[in-house]
Amino acid sequence: MAKQKGIIPLTGTIGGINFYYLNGKPVARKAGGGFNGKAIKTKASMQRVRENGSEFGHCSRVNKVFRVVLRPFYKGFKFTYFHSRLMTLFTQLKDLDALHERGKRVVFEGVSTTEGIALLRQFNYTPDCDVRRVLPFDFEIDSSTFELTISHFNIKKVGFLSGATHIELNYGVLDFNFETQYNNLHLATPLVLNKSFNGTTIQLTPDILPNGVGTLLCVLGVRFYQEVDGELYLLNAKEGVGFVVLECF
Repeated sequence: MAKQKGIIPLTGTIGGINFYYLNGKPVARKAGGGFNGKAIKTKASMQRVRENGSEFGHCSRVNKVFRVVLRPFYKGFKFTYFHSRLMTLFTQLKDLDALHERGKRVVFEGVSTTEGIALLRQFNYTPDCDVRRVLPFDFEIDSSTFELTISHFNIKKVGFLSGATHIELNYGVLDFNFETQYNNLHLATPLVLNKSFNGTTIQLTPDILPNGVGTLLCVLGVRFYQEVDGELYLLNAKEGVGFVVLECF
């Protein structure tokens, strides 16, 4: 793959070269080289390709629903390679399925394992904005009320984005059935803090408690604002929008 140079970027296939856009940039690569569709569907030697394709499609469908339901944590912002990063997570979860044979493994069975729950908690969903670095405090979640308590809070230790005067904390519990993709997101009222906030404990509770249709993921998101003439303006820098899964039940 090579980058296109010139005044007018090309698209299409010319002289055996494909010209197209990737992440907004014009690139070019040699055309062809893919598998024949009929061979993939019928040849025994393509069995592994068929298995991989089936599992990839399943992971991609789960990925799409998961990204859509979490959109309140990054509304109006687009993460670069977000789909690809989440595909890594869901592929790893699918690989933990020891019940089904290759080609039929599913994310749901992986999430049902201890290792799968650990993956959901430990995965870095937004590496450009690592919430645990932005908020280097202790987090505690009540398993019955799902109230989030941030202890020993100190606004001076918050990793404010350059130019930001306020930080918004968004907390919610995602009730997600990884088998059916049925889901509900139960959000707490967002909390906006300025740099003069002097509280030492923060508590956030979902307005409605989840009813347990699936795995419960406690999610905390952050966004930054800049105050200008008494108005708050959202900062959409890549380092200024992020979320993390704090706990799973």
